[in-house]
Amino acid sequence: MEILWTIIIGFVAGVIAKFIMPGDKEPAGFILTTILGIVGAFVATFIGQAVGWYGPNEGARFIGSIVGACVVLAIYGFIAGRTSSRSL
Repeated sequence: MEILWTIIIGFVAGVIAKFIMPGDKEPAGFILTTILGIVGAFVATFIGQAVGWYGPNEGARFIGSIVGACVVLAIYGFIAGRTSSRSL
């Protein structure tokens, strides 16, 4: 049930992260936004557990998931920007 909750929170966090950080290099579409949010939620859960903010069986909260999704979105934009500039 914990993983299902992380996926649901991650989906909403991905949508909010796209509103916070719009751009042309970021992924577009429903599926990619969902994946972005889910990865962000898992990143926030992992980092939060490593730092000690969350317990071993505790997932990232909503704000943490949004921050994680924004971090993943920024990294994706940086990598996508570098690869597209090299192909020209």
